Amino acid sequence: MNDLITRVLLVEDEEDAREILSFYLDTIFDEVEVAEDGQEGFEKYKKSFEEKKAFDLVLTDIKMPNKDGLSMIEDITVLNDNQKFIIVSAHKDEEYLFKSISLNVISYFVKPLEVKNIMEILKKVKTKVLEDKSKEEIQEELIFLNSTYSFNTKSNLLLKGEKIINLSKKETLLLQALVTNVKEIKTKEFLKEFIWNDVKTSDATMRTVIKRVKDKIVDEDFIVSKKGLGYIID
Repeated sequence: MNDLITRVLLVEDEEDAREILSFYLDTIFDEVEVAEDGQEGFEKYKKSFEEKKAFDLVLTDIKMPNKDGLSMIEDITVLNDNQKFIIVSAHKDEEYLFKSISLNVISYFVKPLEVKNIMEILKKVKTKVLEDKSKEEIQEELIFLNSTYSFNTKSNLLLKGEKIINLSKKETLLLQALVTNVKEIKTKEFLKEFIWNDVKTSDATMRTVIKRVKDKIVDEDFIVSKKGLGYIID
């Protein structure tokens, strides 16, 4: 978890507040980018989004020149409807709070800023961000083959729930080949090249490896033969 990078975009037009917030953000998060109004904030967010460098949190003021905070949030949400925000504002106007309810706003800082309150909330947010990122990484590693079995693409382990199914090297290579573009039919030639690095390997040898795996997944077999085409996970 400590290897996960946390990134924050701070959008604040008031210099004093910007300096205070950027200082404390820097003490907690790994990378902090700063913008001085909503338009610059959106442009920085869009550029980062297009470069596939997501921000885990956007912390923004409400009333700013060029583009106000809520307008920027709405524009960002069009790009990424899962983006999380914290609002900073001197305004306790219920209208702003009401408008932000459906915009993934997870907290508020009210000016004048209280350091203790800022630190407590930011630490909690970072903990939650890291938990979510860790879960995402685990999910990305797992390919669910059906309701019973999954394959961990990082460890190359076949799992029945949380139980590891023991596989030989060739059996593991077979599954690695089948989960590559998982819904694509794999020809016999592709499998032979992948497993043995030799397309001249006999069909009987290949069928033996496939049968050995199928014998281990009898509870809910997921390897399907497509006559004349090859094999697929289904």
